[in-house]
Amino acid sequence: MRFLLLLVVAFSYGSAFAAHGYALWGELKYPAGFAHFDYVNPVAPKGGELRLVSNQRTSTFDKYNPFTIKGSAPAYLSALMFDSLLTSALDETAAAYGLLAEDVSVAPDGLSATFRLRPQARFHNGDPVLALDVKHSFDTLNGKFVSPSYRSQLEDVAGVDVLDARTVRFRFKKPNRELPLTVGGLPVFSHRWGESGGVAKPFDQVVMDIPIGSGPYKIGPVNFGKDISYVRDSAYWAQDLNVRLGTANFDQVTVKIYKDNTARLEALKAGEFDLMRFFSAGDWARRVTGRKFDSGELVKAEFAHRLPTGFQSYVLNLRRDKLKDLRVRQALGLALDYEWMNRQMFYGAYQRVQGIFGNTACQAAGVPDAKELALLEPWRAQLPASVFGAMAMAPRTDGDSSLRSNLRQAQQLLKDAGWEYRNGALRNSANEPLELEYLDSNEGGARVVTPWARNLEKIGVTLKFRPVDYALYQQRLQKFDFDITSLAYGGTHNPGQEFADLFGSKAADQEDSGNHSGIKNPAVDALITRMVAAKSQADLLPACRALDRVIAHSHIFVPQWSAATHRIAYNAWRLQKPAVLPPYAQGETWAIDTWWAR
Repeated sequence: MRFLLLLVVAFSYGSAFAAHGYALWGELKYPAGFAHFDYVNPVAPKGGELRLVSNQRTSTFDKYNPFTIKGSAPAYLSALMFDSLLTSALDETAAAYGLLAEDVSVAPDGLSATFRLRPQARFHNGDPVLALDVKHSFDTLNGKFVSPSYRSQLEDVAGVDVLDARTVRFRFKKPNRELPLTVGGLPVFSHRWGESGGVAKPFDQVVMDIPIGSGPYKIGPVNFGKDISYVRDSAYWAQDLNVRLGTANFDQVTVKIYKDNTARLEALKAGEFDLMRFFSAGDWARRVTGRKFDSGELVKAEFAHRLPTGFQSYVLNLRRDKLKDLRVRQALGLALDYEWMNRQMFYGAYQRVQGIFGNTACQAAGVPDAKELALLEPWRAQLPASVFGAMAMAPRTDGDSSLRSNLRQAQQLLKDAGWEYRNGALRNSANEPLELEYLDSNEGGARVVTPWARNLEKIGVTLKFRPVDYALYQQRLQKFDFDITSLAYGGTHNPGQEFADLFGSKAADQEDSGNHSGIKNPAVDALITRMVAAKSQADLLPACRALDRVIAHSHIFVPQWSAATHRIAYNAWRLQKPAVLPPYAQGETWAIDTWWAR
């Protein structure tokens, strides 16, 4: 194993020296030749089984290809089976270290990044991981059969060159500090995956072909459509590498699928699996009990983290005529009584989502500063006037605020937008009633949305709850066939090109993109471009804070809630965890990567 002593200086494009990792804004936490990540147990024993419950909403799976648009792949497959050129540490942001690649160099002009592959890197079938496989993976993920989110993230990548058998260079259309991390994090798979008789099938026809990856696990026993097991590759090429030491400790990871939350919870209590992360405050407060908890076999614990809050929200589809007017969207948000819901339904367990960059340095507050105003001013005609004032905050119903005053404000906004109450309903000039549909794949969602619907009814708005099976729900989301739905968006400390998929004008017209709201605004496009092109944090922060303001004041979301801890119940008799919780790890990721069997 070879590590060079020079670090990439991330705040300058003035060096093309190869290094053991890449940092976006500053020096890497871990120096060249480091022994292992601080949060792992480097001598953790290998063996045993981790039994998990699926973290997906699907109640089945019908393919092994996690990248194509159609169908549902098993949970955790991509993370367990595919290595990437670089891998992130869970106690550091905006940095990554060589995994498949032994070193990375960024050109002085920032227009390319070159990766040299480790000679020992191997796929599960024994083939070496070569530069042609990296290029094949990039070309495939940037193709038409794959989720468009990849194409959005890779939009500024001009192409990939195979320089020799183990060296690959990514060319960029323009300098972009995030792109080395983006391309370095792409899953790499064999060019032989999907070959039949030596001929490659179109990628959308690679469905049941066993993936040929280079990750620590391979597919093991499968109860198709229900449960799947991944077995540790005893010959895993990177098991002694410093970025992998102390990880992938279980011989088998089994993922079980249950029809609904009640079935999952009862199965946990019965000992059918070992670990479950909880998102329901009601379940956590009242139903995580039983004999196995009393005996200490099952432990209920909360683990604090420093992850961004994300922006879980009700999404308002601007493609619908009734939701095009900003005043209508703002009125809908005023009818949500979060404080009552948190008190009466959530046991005070949550905090309200504020903006799209909560719990990060990108979160906007107060009025725009001079740098933000300089970015916003050219777009004043395309933006709500409120963007130039104080940051939009989610309405409150406590203190000197009340639901009554919020509903009065909502009524006035609706009236200003041309909606008048007549003939028993709130109607527009075409005499159409203001009726909207809330789409959900879970009938239990009615409990949470009903209080909002009751408040909307008081101001003449009808919100109908429409539960559908998950397959139809997924299809309707892909085609943007909904009025309102609920989505959980992950947060980030270092926003970049992925926001073009979430809010970009091009993505709004692209089926199956992440722009579910359908927002199309040149100011948003410009701010995302400015954010992506930032050469320092000083450049990034005004751009992302300005974007935060524009999205908040556009009222395309009705913000929901987030938790500051991972709520996990686990089997303490079967599992052992390391002493340190890395601050930027998801709960399940922490367990899968670093825990071990007793």
